[in-house]
Amino acid sequence: MSKALIKFIRLSPTKARLIAREVQGMNAELAMASLKFMPNKGAKYIANAISSAVANGGFEANEVIVKSCRVDAAAVLKRFRPRARGSASRIRKPTSHILVEVAKAEVKSEEKKTVAKKTTTTKAPAKKTTSTKKATVKKES
Repeated sequence: MSKALIKFIRLSPTKARLIAREVQGMNAELAMASLKFMPNKGAKYIANAISSAVANGGFEANEVIVKSCRVDAAAVLKRFRPRARGSASRIRKPTSHILVEVAKAEVKSEEKKTVAKKTTTTKAPAKKTTSTKKATVKKES
């Protein structure tokens, strides 16, 4: 398992997490190919982190999977914009840290699974019960 950490990316962590969830558990080569066609700014940074993690481990991109892709909040740059009547409004410029871990893909051995047949027992249909109530007759007076 190898990892790569990219720090202080000028991107909101909430926006980067949307992309990070998409690639988690994917093959690294497939993840980088899908990130290439995403229009988001964070896709480029995450693809860069995946390729760096693959290179750190000395693997080929097609033989590893993205075990985890975590985006943490980093320092927030605070700026001010002048507003009416001498006041100011705060502008937050969030940054984030991206941590990607890749691991060797496990080869699944195909074993025959035995499926137990369900035994169904047929029940005899219930007998109809007849009503034993006597009809009441109204007398006319």
